[in-house]
Amino acid sequence: MTADHYFTAEPATPESRGRIEFTAAGRAYDLVVARGVFSAGRLDPGTAVLLRKADLPGAATTGNLLDVGCGYGPITCVLAGEAPGATVYAIDVNARARDLTVENAAALGLADRVRVSAPDEVPADVTFDEIWSNPPTHVGKAELHALMQRWLERLAPDGVAWVVINRNLGGDSLHGWLTSLGWDVARVASQRGFRVLRITRGAAGKTD
Repeated sequence: MTADHYFTAEPATPESRGRIEFTAAGRAYDLVVARGVFSAGRLDPGTAVLLRKADLPGAATTGNLLDVGCGYGPITCVLAGEAPGATVYAIDVNARARDLTVENAAALGLADRVRVSAPDEVPADVTFDEIWSNPPTHVGKAELHALMQRWLERLAPDGVAWVVINRNLGGDSLHGWLTSLGWDVARVASQRGFRVLRITRGAAGKTD
């Protein structure tokens, strides 16, 4: 017998809905959650640290933003709420998570600026001015590296990626690995065991 993971494509676990309330950038959010998605019992501590310590977009932000591993949509909803001039792409392999993100964005009046899809459904010609992620570390190191490499390659030349990762689940090794590939990586915060990384294109990370 195997149990669903939050990265299961089609969770078999009964949905069993609930709600999570949190505040980010002075705004209150009340989102629907359900079993079978990531951190259904509370706002994940890593996500909370990311939203508190990273530089959130603002009213002047435009372009395309990406939330990798959106879950039920807390990062997506905050990005769309803070940046009314931007389009937010939210991706997750978990179909239930995607449905919840759609529902939560609609409830907050953000649906017209949020594009929710499975990873393979993102148009190939879209690049991103900002990428945000609390990535799924439990998929394993090789899968995590493949995930990061896949989406960072879609970062615009002057774009920035914000990633939060548990120090004990590979935070420092991920930092070193990204640096070895030519990315400029800065640890902007370390709180509650989580690293917040700011990633931009270094000389070796720029596309020709």
